[in-house]
Amino acid sequence: MSEFDHTYDVVVAGSGAAGMATALGAADRGLKVLLLESTGRWGGNTSMSGGGMWLPNNPLMQRDGAGDSREEALEYMEATIGDEGRATSRERKEAFVDGIEDFIRTSERYGVEFARAPDYADYYPELPGGKIGRGIEVEPFDVKRIGQWWETIQSPVALPAKTDDVWLLGRAWSSPSGFVRGAQFVFRALGGILRRKKLAGIGAGFASAYPDVVVQKLGADLWLNAPLEDLVLDGDRVVGVRITKDGRPMTIRAEKGVMLAAGGFDHNEEWRREHQGIDGYPSGAPGNLGGAIDVARRHGAALELMDDAWWGASIKPLPDSSASFIVGERSFPFSIIVDANGRRFANESESYVDLGHHMLDHDKDGDYWMISDARHARRYMRTYALDPNANKAQTAAGTLVKAPTIAKLADRIGVDRGTLADTIERFNGFARSGVDGDFGRGNSAYDRYYSDPMVRPNPNLGPLEKGPFTAYKLVIGDLGTKGGVVTDEFGRALREDGSVIEGLFSAGNNSASVMGRTYPGPGSTIGPAAVFGMRAGRVMAQS
Repeated sequence: MSEFDHTYDVVVAGSGAAGMATALGAADRGLKVLLLESTGRWGGNTSMSGGGMWLPNNPLMQRDGAGDSREEALEYMEATIGDEGRATSRERKEAFVDGIEDFIRTSERYGVEFARAPDYADYYPELPGGKIGRGIEVEPFDVKRIGQWWETIQSPVALPAKTDDVWLLGRAWSSPSGFVRGAQFVFRALGGILRRKKLAGIGAGFASAYPDVVVQKLGADLWLNAPLEDLVLDGDRVVGVRITKDGRPMTIRAEKGVMLAAGGFDHNEEWRREHQGIDGYPSGAPGNLGGAIDVARRHGAALELMDDAWWGASIKPLPDSSASFIVGERSFPFSIIVDANGRRFANESESYVDLGHHMLDHDKDGDYWMISDARHARRYMRTYALDPNANKAQTAAGTLVKAPTIAKLADRIGVDRGTLADTIERFNGFARSGVDGDFGRGNSAYDRYYSDPMVRPNPNLGPLEKGPFTAYKLVIGDLGTKGGVVTDEFGRALREDGSVIEGLFSAGNNSASVMGRTYPGPGSTIGPAAVFGMRAGRVMAQS
């Protein structure tokens, strides 16, 4: 056995939602917890995300009488996820649904305030058990409460944004409801300033609320620049970790267990080529290199879903910059997405994971373009087009192209004039009739969440008629990888034969996702990360 430099009850590798929830579940039961962050910035993908959690039948829905149930949640999960291996077992689905209440109520007991996104639909709301309003988030949080920790968060953006702000602000100057939400956002921001608060919403707000609880109220330690190097075993049981802290090797004992919640392998190009066949254009935290997954694999942990990710379309990035993942902009009217031949191939408004899978299946290595007319630029706030300097650089790089006519645009992006003209003429006919006869864009309540109700007869469709026309080059992006350690319903790591690796747990993108190859609703990454982290913390406290 090794000599240990420090002893804790629980050691957690990772500082995002899964890691913080594990720490909460354990520290709430009186355990001494250490969180390890491999980089100099904590919060991981959670701090960079939209901050939502897909949590069906959650306590906020129950209080609002929103009409959900355990049975409907499981029915919907079976309809959308199905059976994709051990990660998506019925036992794990039930554990997720049944663990939601503990996570929410325990968080609230320590002062975390949540809000529902009542208008946000499940991504397949028409399927059995589908609903609208299962997503929840942390209310904008005053980051002054965590003092200097705010300076080292992965994404230090303090804007008091909420989930439903995003789709409404996108059309703040083109629809009355968007204008009203824009005014509400401004007053919320001003109210925070007048109360001398520094409010952060969405992912940054979610991430910041938990160090306030876990570190400041419950006394857990959080070490930065402390990457996990290996596990320490006593026989077959994991009893500690080997790390490097600020360049110094250390051995830490974990009396109750070790949680691997250190993210996926989004930024590991070698692994991505090996498992997914692409280099990838990740939007997640740069520290996601798969190190903790590899440590678990070396000690016998089974892996699943390594070929998959939380896919989606992204604006092709400039050198030395990250990809801009697009959600609402591709769904607003007066725009389409075409392949290298100038043809549509999917419903542009479908869930980002579905669109990403369609891009992969259609042409993994080909070019894609999002084409829009002048009204798309004039009516909607496009997050990827807000920086004039970036726009100039993209134009110079050929990833942003403008032209007065469709024919000239086709020439400039290298597609056949006739093919693109035929594609747009056909789409414009659908826009006028209100029915997308090829891909059903606008048929689902999810499609219409990101739409413009002022455009009729279909709020997701608008003809491309008014120049100048714009084309942005798209790539297959992602919000993180979804493959990793196979775990049971308690978050315990499993071997290939199904036996438990005693003392080892995994959650979040470090583990194979209970959501399988799909994305049932808004926050399907953070929701199960938090719930399974919490469940693992409870199990460790009982051991």
